[in-house]
Amino acid sequence: MSRIAVLGSGAWGTAIALSLYRRGGHQIALWAHSPELAQQIIDARENTQFLPGFPLPSGLMVTANCDAAADAEIVVSVIPSEFLRSVFARIGPHLHAGQIVLSATKGVEDHTFLRMTEVIADCLAAASTQATSPSSLVPSPSVPQSPSPSVPQSLSPSSFPIGALSGPSFALEVAQGQPTALTVAYRERSVAARMQREFSSETIRLYTSTDVIGVELGGALKNVIAIAAGISAGVGLGNNSTAALITRGIAEITRLAVACGARRETLAGLSGVGDLVLTCTGSLSRNRSVGQALGQGRKLPQILESLGGKVAEGVLTTRAALGLARKHGVEMPITEQMELILNEGKDPREAIRALMLRPGKDEH
Repeated sequence: MSRIAVLGSGAWGTAIALSLYRRGGHQIALWAHSPELAQQIIDARENTQFLPGFPLPSGLMVTANCDAAADAEIVVSVIPSEFLRSVFARIGPHLHAGQIVLSATKGVEDHTFLRMTEVIADCLAAASTQATSPSSLVPSPSVPQSPSPSVPQSLSPSSFPIGALSGPSFALEVAQGQPTALTVAYRERSVAARMQREFSSETIRLYTSTDVIGVELGGALKNVIAIAAGISAGVGLGNNSTAALITRGIAEITRLAVACGARRETLAGLSGVGDLVLTCTGSLSRNRSVGQALGQGRKLPQILESLGGKVAEGVLTTRAALGLARKHGVEMPITEQMELILNEGKDPREAIRALMLRPGKDEH
């Protein structure tokens, strides 16, 4: 039996916790960012804000205590990308060597252009530096000190594996127990194989990979293309346009991912094409819904407010993806137009016109 802590009580984090609990063989703790939210979920035995309609079993622990992460063998991070750094600044000092971390967040950090596993590694390195700095190891003369068991096991990015989970997966359908296939990636093949065994069930099928970069970027960048697909639907375009966006979108995603060190074939798999098709066409896609509202003429602040605290990762990822592309000298025309729409108020119809009138290219 493994002890697993799921960090993040949004829809996706709650769905993962439910799926793991139903599988059996694990002790599951769902961590909420505040005591108030944790207590609300405990009182209702349901996540009424983010995943209503799915009662939480009494054996599934809900907490805001960081000790839940400290006590876990496996830590699953489902924190929205914009809050990941601040949360791991809190959680990092509680983690210890020997744990396995799995990121299920699909995003790229703004300004730094780091993938989520890189952000986590960065935070853990900072926690390690703080824990082993001379000032932290010198006893205070006024306070009695006892030996700290955490010092010999101070953290560094190499202290334990950090991997990524991605693929076509709406939280609602995972919570419903509908069959879902995902990719789990670690540089260490043996760790990916362990996670495959720990997470697989009658409703979740996991495929393993050692291409962490490809799995992460496929999951993050598809949200940008999903906003574009939603805009296409919002302005009244048809299936031809959606098919073109998906196809040219995967070409754009693949160019950047490969430039960052990913394998091309990863982007043809579940965490690339699979997730892209789902998010661009599925009615449950928040990113597609944001795009559709933009295409219908609504303003972005109003759209985001209507999400009721839920996150459309593609809105923040667009700017970060474009920064990453410029860093690597990669052309991303769809992403460029999404940035102009989202952050500079460009008319979606003008953006579509700009894409269609670009100079002719060879397909490959």
